[in-house]
Amino acid sequence: MNGKRIWLTLICLLCCSPTFAAADEAELWNALRSGGHFALLRHAIAPGFGDPPEFTLGNCGTQRNLSEEGREQATAIGQRFQANGIRAARVVSSQWCRCLETARLLKLGPVEELAALNSFFSQRERQEPQMQTLRDWLARQNLAQPLVLVSHQVNITALSGVYPDSGELVIMRRAASGELELVGTLKTD
Repeated sequence: MNGKRIWLTLICLLCCSPTFAAADEAELWNALRSGGHFALLRHAIAPGFGDPPEFTLGNCGTQRNLSEEGREQATAIGQRFQANGIRAARVVSSQWCRCLETARLLKLGPVEELAALNSFFSQRERQEPQMQTLRDWLARQNLAQPLVLVSHQVNITALSGVYPDSGELVIMRRAASGELELVGTLKTD
């Protein structure tokens, strides 16, 4: 009898999981459309790790940039927004070239730059003050329309607790108390 229950449970899990995953994804897109939520997007694929020693803000030739695969990924993410009923959004980006290019390739609207979304990977002492600046900024934002923040793994992890892949969306909610809450994640590849 126990063996039968185990098999039935395994079959149910194998057969039902895709349905639950699809429902979860639909719920996440619905949440983003419904207001009070925002998406954190880790920039698309940019080969390498960190930034070169000669990194200069505003000079893409000194930075790690999107690969062709990364550009295709960013374009596909924008198409995925549109396929899920989000044809326009407020798009705010880190000032790093790979984030700005990702944001523009989404084709959801004009891209605003926000220094609070810039990477602190090589300057960890900036994490807390920068995250507080970002939390304060988010507290003042009107979340009636979809908001997409394009940033870096370290920033997204510090704000959400999620370690996202390149191009992964992290959906957050601003509670009535002002607290930021993780709603879920969407893989985009």
